[in-house]
Amino acid sequence: MTSQVVFRLDTKLKEKAMKQARQEGVPFSAVLQRFVKRYVKGDYYLDLVPTVFNEKTRRSLAKSLKEIDEGKGLSPTFTNVEDMIEYLHGYSK
Repeated sequence: MTSQVVFRLDTKLKEKAMKQARQEGVPFSAVLQRFVKRYVKGDYYLDLVPTVFNEKTRRSLAKSLKEIDEGKGLSPTFTNVEDMIEYLHGYSK
């Protein structure tokens, strides 16, 4: 079962997002659904509270967030503790 969601979005932003989705061969609705699923899962957070960082920290955070979005530098998921410990022991060598 699905339900319809209606919200307002800046026209230019919507046009750019739809164009990019079209170029990637996916429906715009699929982009929005994927975002919502990632948000609910905790893979994405909204930075609604402005925080002031110095320039060096801001660059470092931006780089780290980009790497996270690209799936770089992350450990795999584990289904049990033994596999995790084995991975960590191999990682520290």
